[in-house]
Amino acid sequence: MSAWLPISEIARLVQTGELKAVDLVEQALATISEKQDYNAIIVTLEARARERAMAIDAQPTGRLAGVPFIAKDNFLVFGADTTAASNILRGFEAPYQATAIERLEAEGAICVAKANLDAFAHGSSTENSDFMTTKNPYDTSRVPGGSSGGSAAAVMLDMAPFALGTDTGGSIRLPASYCGAVGYKPTYGLVSRSGVVAMASSTDVIGPITKTVADAALVLDVMSGRDDLDGTTIDADPAGYAELEKSLAGKKVGVIKEYMAEGVAPEVKAQIEAAIATIKAAGAAVVEVSLPSLPSALAVYYIICPAEVSSNLSRYDGQRFGHSYADATSLEESYKKSRSTGFGKEAKRRIMIGTYVLSSGYYDAYYKKAQTVRTKLINEFNEALQSVDFLLGPTAPDIAFKIGENIDDPLKMYLTDILTVAANLVGVPSISIPAGTAHDMPVGLQIMAAQRHDRQLLGFAKEVEGLLV
Repeated sequence: MSAWLPISEIARLVQTGELKAVDLVEQALATISEKQDYNAIIVTLEARARERAMAIDAQPTGRLAGVPFIAKDNFLVFGADTTAASNILRGFEAPYQATAIERLEAEGAICVAKANLDAFAHGSSTENSDFMTTKNPYDTSRVPGGSSGGSAAAVMLDMAPFALGTDTGGSIRLPASYCGAVGYKPTYGLVSRSGVVAMASSTDVIGPITKTVADAALVLDVMSGRDDLDGTTIDADPAGYAELEKSLAGKKVGVIKEYMAEGVAPEVKAQIEAAIATIKAAGAAVVEVSLPSLPSALAVYYIICPAEVSSNLSRYDGQRFGHSYADATSLEESYKKSRSTGFGKEAKRRIMIGTYVLSSGYYDAYYKKAQTVRTKLINEFNEALQSVDFLLGPTAPDIAFKIGENIDDPLKMYLTDILTVAANLVGVPSISIPAGTAHDMPVGLQIMAAQRHDRQLLGFAKEVEGLLV
């Protein structure tokens, strides 16, 4: 039972005066304080949130009037530092706000806190945060997933009705699966990345983590559309995303053969097969679809992603903002010491891998070849999505693992993204919705659609959600 009403209902009651924004903010802040042992939150924005709540109560307008939310701490937000959970950005105060935050606030939403993440969003468990490890709401001995682990945990702990995450290779959908939330990764470019700390710019996507598909659709509707500050943005669907049509009966669904193969835990596979049977019984046509290049997707991602990471992280050099090594006697020493003391192990690992694959003599062998396979993947997805309306499979190959279980094995940690990275590489929208449990832990069903078919995907996911509840 959720402590929060549906987002649209909260806003309606604030608009009519039956609920007060100040009370909603206090409810969110009290829950955050009560459940601080889960380490979901890096910092609260108490003063600014209370000030905004009073202003909204004085003039309660907007589709998200008075609705508290939590932003992953790689979003630039006024009222607290933006650290991306990295020591190198400790004390960095945002000079402007992310476009997504601005659009949410313009409709009356109130940011109450910043959520924990893997530093710079590098990870699948939040164990790479330089500050703390977030605990799974279902089992505190397990990880919540990553990199948006704090956001997913916060939503499931009722700290706010929704949270924002970023998804570069599964960082919204994986924690949603592990924590039993709804996690939505829109089509690449549908939500502006302006004001969000960059990881891998060709796959970074911003989206909501909620408890229901309807809530995710409303938040997406507010955030989506072109932005002059981000040249990769695309137009939103003219019909919007908030009002979803029924769209299951008569639809053709492709079950991805490679996602139901060896490597997926039997108990996870059983839950997904049960969900597929339910979808079929409700009137959808279900077929098996093969995407032959999918087994290469993870290797492609872990070449392209670190290459872009190494480029994007070069700006954190201790000279202009963030952590700077105080006792350096030369500029070169300042660069070296600022970066070596400011970056964590995983950031350093990705910088080194990325620099290597982009270096002279290796660029063609690694980066160029990875981009060629990426194009092949795009073509295979396009072809498959011409014959079916949606593709589906599990979000993760297993339930959430124990804290510390994979921390010393980077390869095993990277393998947790094996079912999510392809959607980022090809730019298609993808959603994870709860599909039952295995060993009392949540299992996520992943559904994908063609680029710009976000409205259709959300409508279908809402129908499936109703069947699986």
